[in-house]
Amino acid sequence: MLAALLNQQQRKYRFWLLGLALALLGAMLLSLQLGAVGVGIEALWRPVSALEQQVFWQLRLPRTLLAILVGASLALCGAVLQVLLHNPLAEPGLIGISSGASLAAVGTLALSAHLGLVLPYWILSLAAFVGALVVTGLLLSLARRRLGQGALLLFGVAVSIFANAIMTWLLYLADDASLRTFLFWMMGSLGYGQQLSFWWWLPAVLTLGWLMAQGRRLDLLGLGENQARLLGLDVRRLRPRLVLAVCLLTAFCVAMAGVIGFIGLVVPHLLRLLVGGRQRFLLPGSVLAGATLLALADVAARQTLAVGELPIGAVTATLGAPVFIWLLVRRYAGT
Repeated sequence: MLAALLNQQQRKYRFWLLGLALALLGAMLLSLQLGAVGVGIEALWRPVSALEQQVFWQLRLPRTLLAILVGASLALCGAVLQVLLHNPLAEPGLIGISSGASLAAVGTLALSAHLGLVLPYWILSLAAFVGALVVTGLLLSLARRRLGQGALLLFGVAVSIFANAIMTWLLYLADDASLRTFLFWMMGSLGYGQQLSFWWWLPAVLTLGWLMAQGRRLDLLGLGENQARLLGLDVRRLRPRLVLAVCLLTAFCVAMAGVIGFIGLVVPHLLRLLVGGRQRFLLPGSVLAGATLLALADVAARQTLAVGELPIGAVTATLGAPVFIWLLVRRYAGT
């Protein structure tokens, strides 16, 4: 009977993963098809003009792939953080990791502009990584003191408010040349990261694959550190590796697309409510659902205005904030 129950659960997981994969394929095709220039996926098999080839291969396809990678990374980071911090409301943006990474990158940009320097892009990524690492380290330090989920959530909100305040000052004091770059980091956009070589994405892809393979270990870690140790898990070695992986992915997302909130919160939490919290399903499911959500949000950002585009961070916040309020009410009202 137990074997039959497990087989039924496995079939349910496979059904959900297949559905999410098909949804991602549909979102990818929609993103490739829609745009200001009337060229879509037909550029793959029929002759098109040089301008249409350039639009499809150098703009639309890289942007779609970047949206998929960033959305998958944010959702996966949220799923891992919720286990690491034992807080179902944890995600890189809400608990301050994205804000710390963004502040470090914007501060580096402001300093380089003040000194008249042109920095290589890897320095901005390194600054974002250090900012994410500092905030994550503070969060883990608080978690070890067992201050409770509410204290961690408030700490993340305080970090986000402080980081946004400093970035507002930098924005106010910036010259016109730096203003657009600062807004990119603060409001989120895929327009800058799509112009970079695919080699910049390779560390994030490798980290994403490694994190997805940690499902069994995260299932054990979710039982509690003491129980995980009794079951043979080396928690002291695993935890810093997971922290570094989350920091790397968060820094990549901030470096490529600025601050994009709520995907890491909404996606894994809703999947957990729908199909349970087994990490071996939740991690790949979060990757597929997060990629789909951000690809669709990017389509909405590009198609809403006749001229220009909306900041993608504003689109995800508009979608995610009501869901976050519902999750808070549902959790703390005890329903």
